Amino acid sequence: MPTLEANTSLSAAPATPQPERTPDPCIVVIFGASGDLTKRKLLPALYHLEQAGLLPKDFAVVGVARRPLEESFAPDMKEGIVAGGGVEESDPKLAPFVDRIQYHAMNFDDPSGYDALKTKLAELDNKYNTCGNRLFYLATAPEYFSDIVNYLGEHGMAKPDVETAPNGCKVWVRTIIEKPFGHDLNSAKALNDEVNKVFSEDQIFRIDHYLGKETVQNILVFRFANGIFENVWNRNYIDHVEITAAESIGIEGRGPFYETAGALRDVVQNHVMELLSFVAMEPPVSFEASAVRAEKVKVWKAITPIHPADTVRGQYGPGIVDGKPVIGYRQEDRVHPRSQTETYAALRLEIENWRWAGVPFYIRAGKRLAKRVTDITIQFKQPPLLLFKDQQGKGGEGVKPNVLSMRIQPDEGITLRFGAKIPGPSMNIGTVNMDFSYAEAFGKSSANGYERLLLDAMLGDGTLFAHRDGVEATWALMTPILEAWKKDPVKDFPNYAAGTWGPSAADALLESEGRKWRKL
Repeated sequence: MPTLEANTSLSAAPATPQPERTPDPCIVVIFGASGDLTKRKLLPALYHLEQAGLLPKDFAVVGVARRPLEESFAPDMKEGIVAGGGVEESDPKLAPFVDRIQYHAMNFDDPSGYDALKTKLAELDNKYNTCGNRLFYLATAPEYFSDIVNYLGEHGMAKPDVETAPNGCKVWVRTIIEKPFGHDLNSAKALNDEVNKVFSEDQIFRIDHYLGKETVQNILVFRFANGIFENVWNRNYIDHVEITAAESIGIEGRGPFYETAGALRDVVQNHVMELLSFVAMEPPVSFEASAVRAEKVKVWKAITPIHPADTVRGQYGPGIVDGKPVIGYRQEDRVHPRSQTETYAALRLEIENWRWAGVPFYIRAGKRLAKRVTDITIQFKQPPLLLFKDQQGKGGEGVKPNVLSMRIQPDEGITLRFGAKIPGPSMNIGTVNMDFSYAEAFGKSSANGYERLLLDAMLGDGTLFAHRDGVEATWALMTPILEAWKKDPVKDFPNYAAGTWGPSAADALLESEGRKWRKL
């Protein structure tokens, strides 16, 4: 039976405007501000909020790091906003915004530095009328999290100072903590305990930048704002689900970090498990943070323990990426020449609940793969009776299962594949793709995903942030795998060439059940 592939694009109707949300006056304090994240992501994101009129009128930023950067910090942040944020240097809002960027040099383990920081913030409160409101952003290495949190508590900066606040101010203090949040279940619990001694849970915003992506948030909109999908979003109609988080780059000079992390800790435990929860969760009773978080945790707790036989780990060797030869992981700078760190991980898991019982979820994530792509593939079951057969009387290759693909990055969008009759006298089936592109429908955006998360943290909305229950639930799934892998070293690393789709064992994981990874 001959096949034909065709594409048809979908356009977007005019957007339904939502009421704007503007936070209370506040100061954003960024610990570790000399790092790349602040210049490339955080300051451009804050300025995008300023451009959109979503920052409060009374606002300031204070960067905190060890190096003496008092003179160069604000100009350097301006350069990052222009170069990385798609901003014109002549933008009339830029100079007033940069004027509100301050810097404070201190060591994170120096008590006197916190005294000076407290004094500086009080002075800025008077200058900018910021009401004593604080958003502390911990963009440091994880080993400094506990020290910073404890010193903030000891120096009286972790709780809102209601007594000295000007009349009419809603006083609050919140903290954003970057990943990785622990390196296994025990360390995550210990860090949660440390942070909760100082900050209450409603003050803590554990950030995963994936949740700031429009395409990730759109999973919930796609599922729960459209009546046509929910009826088939279950074990009766879905054959299996694939989630791929592939990168073509290597470790980018981060040898010491990656040697202690690996693909399972770096990507699967957080980014991929968040994507899985959005795909698999039940409809929340509302879009309030507590309701959404509760449904996500139910998903993770319903996942059956993952047997080591349902896991695959890989490590890239030398290969070709984008037509250029690249070195293997063990040849990367500051990587052990016999490293056992995985740069690729694949899992098969099942969710034991009424909706998903018997539906396998296949997950893969890795470095130096064939292309950069994050994709969620929903493959539906074949019809119970194949009416359209090939010349041998079988269903044939022409009758392909329906597939729904959500492209998180790049080329963000959604594709639905279904069969259609090819024009002509014979009953031949072709494959048609209905394709929705964010860029074509809504235009390209210079936003980097941190805009929504920073705004929500300033508003106190924790919907797109992790609760301690969720962090511990995902670590409870991953820690036994890590322990099993540690006890059973791999003898054939590296086991995939850079520029390929990973080790052959990952293909066998699906082939043993008569399936194969979708070509991306």
